Amino acid sequence: MYFYTGPPNWVFSVFAFIGLLCSTIPLPWHLQAWNIGTCLYMIWNALACFVLFVNSIVWNGNLIDWAPAWCDISTHFLNGFNLAIPACSLCISRRLYQIASAHTITKTHRAIIIDLLIGLGLPLLQIPLQYIVQGHRYNIYEDIGCLGETYETPVAVVLFHLPPIIVGCVSAVCCTISIKRLYHSRAQLKELFSSTNSNLNLNRYIRLMLLACTNLFMTIPLSIWVLWVDVRIFGLSPWISWEDTHRNFSRVTQIPGTFWRSDIYIAASLETTRWLTVACSFLFFTYFGFGDEAMKNYRAAFTSVTNRMGYSTAMMSSGRLSTAVVVESRGGMSVRRKEVNYRR
Repeated sequence: MYFYTGPPNWVFSVFAFIGLLCSTIPLPWHLQAWNIGTCLYMIWNALACFVLFVNSIVWNGNLIDWAPAWCDISTHFLNGFNLAIPACSLCISRRLYQIASAHTITKTHRAIIIDLLIGLGLPLLQIPLQYIVQGHRYNIYEDIGCLGETYETPVAVVLFHLPPIIVGCVSAVCCTISIKRLYHSRAQLKELFSSTNSNLNLNRYIRLMLLACTNLFMTIPLSIWVLWVDVRIFGLSPWISWEDTHRNFSRVTQIPGTFWRSDIYIAASLETTRWLTVACSFLFFTYFGFGDEAMKNYRAAFTSVTNRMGYSTAMMSSGRLSTAVVVESRGGMSVRRKEVNYRR
């Protein structure tokens, strides 16, 4: 008999928390540059890592319905997240396509609004669409937490499973054209980046393209595989009516770990989905957490912290020692003097 024995649940909790940090650390300088696609990518992924992190702690070793309100909110959020990463990848791919095609870098209000409609509007629209095919309130899986439930019908395939695949295909077209034009006009694009007052350069352009392409390789196959697994496990029921789909809607199904781990397809679907969410955070940080701009911001943050602590990076970078006299005061009165050695 098959029984899934993966790493302990606390291992996922640790990686989910690290994924949360990886998604939020580069966010400030991307916000300053108004990179809508990458900012939304980080925000969606950070929130998803946070939700999965909390779930893995609250429901570690149990399946008690501790927090119904949290489950209602988090399951709807995760339903939207189902389309969020493909939508954000489309924002990035669309921008790369426009630059490669028009050889211009623009940041108009219209472009920002369109990116918001794609990267924020489409995932939010996915939430009410999924509710149409939601069979009951939610499921609670031991060690994993509360997840949304979809009543598998042809309508569910169209409203919930197909959108990520369709969005991923559109992104694939944009990426393919961008890669082709980058290959043929790399020198021209490099000249464009150097001649415009933009935070984008050829190196950053290529990293954005790698991020979009990597997400495509994960999004389309994973979405097709999840659809196949769900149909294999639950079958494809006919759509009868709204009343039939939402009958006894308020029930909460609690699924022990011994059950979902004993089915290879359920275990693979659950674990792959949540671990890939964390992997998206590490993927983004790999591409953008070690670049020149990131190092510049790390140095600025380090300098700010050391200055607040009374140290100077100039002092720390030099090898010579000097002595400073520091007067400590309490209640407005000088109480004693002491000598402090520091490197100059």
